[in-house]
Amino acid sequence: MNQQIDAGVARHIGLYSDAVAIAAEARVLYSSGTPGLDSAGELPTDFSQQAELAWQNIRAMLSEAGMDIEHIVRISQYMTRREDLDAYRAVRIHHLGDARPASTLLFVDELIWPNMLIEIEVIAAK
Repeated sequence: MNQQIDAGVARHIGLYSDAVAIAAEARVLYSSGTPGLDSAGELPTDFSQQAELAWQNIRAMLSEAGMDIEHIVRISQYMTRREDLDAYRAVRIHHLGDARPASTLLFVDELIWPNMLIEIEVIAAK
């Protein structure tokens, strides 16, 4: 079982853990950066739709590996617009529920496609 580590920092900033220790016998999954593309490869123009699709894509990868949200130990999130942060928080909370993986959120100038507004990477262990 993975162990959440509380160093006292995360609780003052957001809903995540300061660190997560992976159990020695765990199988580990590393995702690539995952955007909010739909099943046809289309990218919606709306940020919330992109964020929702990105999380749906992450959940599909986890499912394919026999894992679920609670197995995520680390998230790296890349966003291009700070004004989308509140909308992203709502989508993230909806998908993570009570899970508290280690987390980093960065604002970047641009992702691989100019109209791509979010990309998410996860590390999961089970």
